[in-house]
Amino acid sequence: MTDTERRAPTEAGVPISWFPVPEESELPEDLQGLFRKAREKIGFVPNVFRAYSFRPERLSAWFNHYRQLHEPTENLDAAEREMIAVAVSMANGCLYCLVTHGAALREALGDPILADRITLDYRRAGLDERRTAILDFAVKITREPLECSPEDIERLCGFGLSLEEVWDVIEIASMYNFTNRMSLACGMIPNEEYHALAR
Repeated sequence: MTDTERRAPTEAGVPISWFPVPEESELPEDLQGLFRKAREKIGFVPNVFRAYSFRPERLSAWFNHYRQLHEPTENLDAAEREMIAVAVSMANGCLYCLVTHGAALREALGDPILADRITLDYRRAGLDERRTAILDFAVKITREPLECSPEDIERLCGFGLSLEEVWDVIEIASMYNFTNRMSLACGMIPNEEYHALAR
């Protein structure tokens, strides 16, 4: 592979990844279909898809997991799942996920001001005790996983979450810790289009 072939596409002159980004036409048909669906739904292909396509089989596995974790349930809705994503991403300082999931949270809430406040500092966003407890636990998993205890699970169950939904809080927080680290270590840059979405 030549230097030109290895050069990643850019956003505002910055490479979207420090790793080679394959041409879409080189990808398996299922991933080309994923890219087409993204264009139809949001008008562009998220750079995480493009960057992660360096290992196409892993992109497929990651995306299927991501989709499952963002399915809303009775006591943990789509917006709350995005809140976990941004709280974890702020704790990790992950630019990519803060921008992209901040936009998703604006859309899910229908309130861009509240969404931005949650993204930047959920503790000062005026959330109720239940949502604050969910995000506190997600950040605890991120910063102090050795301090997690059965009491954390009982606390969230006390706010009406089922055991399966508490598991989802844990799994979403853990998945974003993984995704944040991948984004940071691979130098992923978010699409410029995200900044204007749901404003």
